[in-house]
Amino acid sequence: MDILTCEHLKKTYHGGGEPVCALDDVTLGFEQYSFTAIVGKSGSGKSTLLHVLSGLDRPTSGKVTYLENELEKYNDNQLSVLRRRRFGFVFQSYNLVRELTAQENILLPVMLDGRRPDEAYLNRLIDILDIRPRLSHLPGALSGGQQQRVCIARALANKPSILFADEPTGNLDARTGDEVLTMIRTVGKELGITLILVTHDLGVAEASERIIRLEDGRVADDSWSGGMHP
Repeated sequence: MDILTCEHLKKTYHGGGEPVCALDDVTLGFEQYSFTAIVGKSGSGKSTLLHVLSGLDRPTSGKVTYLENELEKYNDNQLSVLRRRRFGFVFQSYNLVRELTAQENILLPVMLDGRRPDEAYLNRLIDILDIRPRLSHLPGALSGGQQQRVCIARALANKPSILFADEPTGNLDARTGDEVLTMIRTVGKELGITLILVTHDLGVAEASERIIRLEDGRVADDSWSGGMHP
């Protein structure tokens, strides 16, 4: 079952010069609980695709559908609620609140949504990510890898259906990046979350089940691990 689909997506940016076509007739489906990597050179449209799929940006034309609901029909406030409750985001820059401890950063989206934290779920998440000894630390006292693990916990605190990750290992050394990638994959499997990850690193992409390669805003290749759909 596809949890998220897009049909004939186009995204054109109009700046001071000629219009730039970032996405050109992209049609894709993403199966529930799957792990997909989107790759491509700089300017290929991969981050734009992630932003449009997740409702952070609207397409020029085409549609995105989450569980049979078209995002185009959501107003900005409804999109914000959808992103907060059903989607999680991890970016290259950690975007942690410097004045809050790791634990407070993790709880922030739950508190902003006016909900009571699910202590059992959060404790499981914290243990999977192995950050319990760091919960009382401010971000400045954490390594890059530890900060990114806190970001992953924060992104998952509201029990999202889909985790979107844009170059999540980009600011990390190879060993720490591998650790964070393993954590993302483990969390996805153990908690039943669909993973959609953008990266320029083929080594990172190969950890996924499916690799979609973009060129000039179009899908140039779409392959599952082993060359077969699972």
